This record gives sequence, structure tokens and C-alpha cells, in this order.
Amino acid sequence: MLDAARHSFDALPTRPGVGYKPQHFSNIMEDAAPVEWLEIHAENYMGDGGRPLAQLRALAERFPFSVHGVGLSIGGEAALDPDHLTRLAHLVGWLNPARFSEHLAWSTHDSHFLNDLLPLPYTEATLARVVEHVDQVQNAVGRQMLLENPSTYLAFTETTMEEVDFLAEIARRSGCGLLLDVNNVFVSATNQKTDAKSYIDAFPLKYVGEIHLGGHDEDADDTGAPLLIDSHGTEVVDPVWALYDYTISKTGPMPTLIEWDTDVPDWPTLAAEASRAARVLDKVAA
Repeated sequence: MLDAARHSFDALPTRPGVGYKPQHFSNIMEDAAPVEWLEIHAENYMGDGGRPLAQLRALAERFPFSVHGVGLSIGGEAALDPDHLTRLAHLVGWLNPARFSEHLAWSTHDSHFLNDLLPLPYTEATLARVVEHVDQVQNAVGRQMLLENPSTYLAFTETTMEEVDFLAEIARRSGCGLLLDVNNVFVSATNQKTDAKSYIDAFPLKYVGEIHLGGHDEDADDTGAPLLIDSHGTEVVDPVWALYDYTISKTGPMPTLIEWDTDVPDWPTLAAEASRAARVLDKVAA
């Protein structure tokens, strides 16, 4: 088990990080520049022993970590899975990450787990349920969590409040922070035919503790209108970089993650994306 006395990272640098993939282990240990922190998906590291955990322990001696959950189903109607929470708390306990985050989404129904992060109607009933679940998670892991804005493909007629107001109220009631995924903002704005910059202007930026950037796929709906899919399988596109530049000009430098989870590239390609984020952060810091 990791020696907690030697593992003292209590904050993420306001610099670029990347989602850690095992094929990059040697590259990172040899020379990670410009990357200064790493993120893992919690569900990939809830087992016991083996090479994945050994590599994670070695990396955690040198880099701050953010743990990102993808399976809690924070917005689900059912109670949170207690076994999942126990495994998550164990991982967070020994790794002692600088941040823990999850999605504003649901992915379970009865005993079935759906391989997607599905959107919610923004109503008072949903708000109360999400706040209750966020409280439960924060109590289980013993720390504040960040909640990520979703990428959406449709809207609900039941919705009674704007997404930014919904997120702000969750943060206010629960004490959680927010994770601002700029690519998700661009994807949702394109799909819903809204303005991405206006979303950023209205976002409760004071609660943001981390920013994500990722790639998306382009498709079209049945009418031929653009339809963007949040795939994390390509480089970040120029319009998302422009939106990130705009966001950072409002927030100041923030810990910024490059997400690339499918069709994972070689390390130089991923590092180049991190370098581009570093240039935006340097420009704002200057």
C-alpha cells in the first residue's frame, strides 16, 4: 500500500494534465513534460494488486492525481450502489488524490448498467436527488467532489431551470465543486443550437476546480443538421481551443486535463495537445 506520509499532493497544479493510459507509463516516467498531473478513471483501479496498481503507485510518488468516476450514476433514480461506493472510498483512501470528480448523469436502471452517461431533466425533484447523492459520495470518500457538466443531445420538456443554474444550486446546497468540460459545452451548444460563449458567461465559475478538454466526432441528425458525439477519440478541435482560451481569460489559469480515451495516440501526440494547453495557460498567466 502507498505510504501516505510520502504522498503529500494536496492540490492540482494550474498546468496541463492528461488521462493516464498504461501504454504511456515508460514515457511518463522518463520525461512527462509538459504534463504535470495525471487522471485515472476510478473504475479501472478498483481491483487488488497486479501491474496496473503497481504502476499507479509508482506514478503517484511523482505526480498529483485526479480520480474521475464514470459509474456512480449520480443522477439515477435508485440509491447509489453501496459496494461501488466502498470500492471507490478504498481507492481514494490509499491513492489520496488531489481531486475526485464524477458526472452529472445517470447510467443505471434497476439492475442494469448502461454503457453511456445519460442526461437529466433539470427539475426540483432531480435537484434534490442529485444533492442527496453528492452528499452521500462526499461522506463516503471523505472529501469534496467535483461534478462535471454533461454533453447533451436532446432536451427534456420537464426541465424547469437552466443547466448552469442547476449546477450552481447543486454546488451551493452540497458544498461540491464543479468540473467544467469545455468540449462538452461546445458539443451541447452545437447539438442544442445555443451559444457556447453565453453558456460560459453564465456558468458559476467560482465553483470550478478543474477543466477538461477532449475530442469529439462529427455526424448529422435525420434532418442533416450537425450532431456532435463526445467520443474522446481525437485531438481537440480549433473551435474548442478558442472556447477554452475564452474560458481561461475569465477564470485565470486552471488545472486543465486533455482527455483521450479511445484510439489512444502515441505519447508525443498526446504531449503536443498538453503543450497547446500550456501555451494558453502561460499567455493568461503573463
